[in-house]
Amino acid sequence: MYNDLSRPRSAHRRPAARRGARGFTITELLVSLAIAAVLATVAVPSFNGIIASQRARTFASDMYVAIAKTRAAAISLNQNVTLQPNAGGWANGWQIRDVNNNVLDNHAAATAVTVGAAAAVTYRASGRLPAGAAVPVFLISTTSGTMVNHQCVSVDLGGRPYMKAAAAC
Repeated sequence: MYNDLSRPRSAHRRPAARRGARGFTITELLVSLAIAAVLATVAVPSFNGIIASQRARTFASDMYVAIAKTRAAAISLNQNVTLQPNAGGWANGWQIRDVNNNVLDNHAAATAVTVGAAAAVTYRASGRLPAGAAVPVFLISTTSGTMVNHQCVSVDLGGRPYMKAAAAC
């Protein structure tokens, strides 16, 4: 019988590799990467549509809120209040101004948004548009990849804003 000190070195057992400690084989890794690449290629066009849709909805919601704020300010201040675009158009942002030309609110520019709209929206102290004024209509378009999305924000004769998804108002 050998004791541990008298046993030759080559006779020492090495601990067996644990089965759970093994990694992926190169084949498994390549197959996983190929499947992930195919799924990503299929998913990207649908993400472009989601991005365009959300960008249009967000801008339309901001425009809706700005019109509602302008109307509320006109009623609460009991004077005319105007919502007007910044220099370069509505996509560059807008300001809400009182009759003394003080800025009540300022909205920053948006990216990848096109807005077809009236020059400015003025509310009277009653919360209505001035008599004979054209009803403001904002057609908002966004593009992401090949996807184009439209939203429409308009004001009724009573001065209340409305928002809907449509290519034409």
